[in-house]
Amino acid sequence: MQVILLEKIANLGNLGDVVKVKDGYARNFLIPGKHARRATEAAIKEFESRRAELEKAAADKLAAAQALQEQLSGKVLRISQKAGVDGRLFGSVTNADVAEGLTKMGLPILKSQVRMPNGPLKVVGDHTVSVSPHTDVVAEVTVQVVAQAD
Repeated sequence: MQVILLEKIANLGNLGDVVKVKDGYARNFLIPGKHARRATEAAIKEFESRRAELEKAAADKLAAAQALQEQLSGKVLRISQKAGVDGRLFGSVTNADVAEGLTKMGLPILKSQVRMPNGPLKVVGDHTVSVSPHTDVVAEVTVQVVAQAD
């Protein structure tokens, strides 16, 4: 299915690109999430007339994400979990736990914006986690996992 992108999508394209994607991806994710529209002649003409407005909205989103990145950089998030004597956690610290902790600190982060390249954290210690509030903006946050005092 041919779609026209209404915003930048990682590994797919930039605002205004007409790309061919699988039908299910377009119908279930891109179109309902207002990330893209079906690329018909009328939709392309309408997009061209609204292009400046959409580019301004994209620039505003990028500026907000960069401001959030400045707030995030250098932050240390402390999470306590039950752990065994050897320092391994009984559970794990997931991206949802990190997002919840950052939201409690006053930084609005979604679970999907937290990137954990090695999977959930399963040991006590300091770990570096990437937070990506925008496709072009990545901030590094240190997560301190400590054993919970009983």
